[in-house]
Amino acid sequence: MGQQRSGSHTVSRLTVHLVWATKYRYHVLVGEIKPRCRELLIQICKAEDVRILKGVVSKDHVHMHVEYPPRLAVSDLVKRLKGRTSRLLQQEFPHLERRYWGKHLWSVGYGAWSTGNITEEMVQEYLEHHRHPSDPDDSAFILED
Repeated sequence: MGQQRSGSHTVSRLTVHLVWATKYRYHVLVGEIKPRCRELLIQICKAEDVRILKGVVSKDHVHMHVEYPPRLAVSDLVKRLKGRTSRLLQQEFPHLERRYWGKHLWSVGYGAWSTGNITEEMVQEYLEHHRHPSDPDDSAFILED
């Protein structure tokens, strides 16, 4: 298992696989833009206290596997990654600004999948293990009706 984060009252290891694409899936993440996009993503993650476990900048989309602090919502993280890279890349590469005249480099939306080193079955077994033996019914469990 990877390194856990510890706060004054928390211990966590939150990881997620993120994917987002360029608007119209144009192949614009090429040449000088690709390494600059990579640099910007690294800078943003450092500023937000996000650890990049692995990532790939393809010609029309980005994949990132990251570990993030519990104070940060995944949606806010993606908004910062997409917003800052879009603004800075269009400022630094004027031909992008002409191509994306609406100032939107990335398509609307993203994909996010939680990742981890345990399965749902392992969590269920762990919870079952914590039920007291003298409590034969399910009253100790929190279940949705």
